[in-house]
Amino acid sequence: MNRVRELVGASAAYRQGYRGAGVGVAVLDSGIDPQHPDLKGRIVYSYNYIGRNQHGTDDCGHGTHICGIIGGTGMASGGKYQGLAPECHFVSLKVLDRMGNGNSRAVVEALHWLMDHGKEYDVRIINISMGSTAPRYTEKSGLLEAVEEAWDAGFVICAAAGNQGPDRSTITVPGTSPRIITVGSSDDNQVVRVMGKRRANYSGRGPTAACVCKPDVVAPGAYIVSCNGAWRKPGAAVYATKSGTSMATPVVSGSLALLLSARRELTNKEVKMLLSTSCRNLGLPRNQQGWGMICVPRLLGQGTEFCRE
Repeated sequence: MNRVRELVGASAAYRQGYRGAGVGVAVLDSGIDPQHPDLKGRIVYSYNYIGRNQHGTDDCGHGTHICGIIGGTGMASGGKYQGLAPECHFVSLKVLDRMGNGNSRAVVEALHWLMDHGKEYDVRIINISMGSTAPRYTEKSGLLEAVEEAWDAGFVICAAAGNQGPDRSTITVPGTSPRIITVGSSDDNQVVRVMGKRRANYSGRGPTAACVCKPDVVAPGAYIVSCNGAWRKPGAAVYATKSGTSMATPVVSGSLALLLSARRELTNKEVKMLLSTSCRNLGLPRNQQGWGMICVPRLLGQGTEFCRE
């Protein structure tokens, strides 16, 4: 995360005092370990949509890693592996099991709950670091309909492009929605382990079946060191390394939490418009990089500061 923060220029926000305070991020994932040193005291609400226990903890580790990227404090590393928005708070909605599998029904239920109650917890951003294979037809699924309803309700929604690339039309659902912000990996040329195999060029490419250019934006996703959900097991480290568009997505969510802590009045449509004009062009095809790599200084209107290669 020290490398990621530098790549996206997060220090531009910190120098102005913006660290995500007051911005709630709902994480639809495998849960969060509430006792991790970097996340302790940050979760304002949690619910388990796939198990019998109401407050499901993270038995997979994926969700804890995602939250560390968005806004871990870096306490266990002396700040080295701090997330993007270390003063944001989290709503944890568990929709994935211990193997990282889930179903659309649980995600739809979680989205409907957010539409009814999210504003009570100041939720502005929804992070969805998962996806399912997109159908070959353009008819909307129940998941797509729920995601777009949540967008229309005012939430900023960031969803992974998926790891099915590099072929055309490999964006996963719900990242195929034209409304939401779909995130790919800016560094998927690196060989990493995704989906149980070592691969490069895995980030999902557009266009969608409805001929929509996707992804919208890219961010670093390779070898991201963040919170380890299994840190309490004997011999386990406090941090773990993971790769994929699942990791790139919370980089964007955390960066947008910095933006919203600076400009709380922005609507989700305005956030997306700012994103479309502030990214750094990587010189890649539109259906691979979208508008380019997220750049926090430019997002905040500091066009003179450069986001590193």
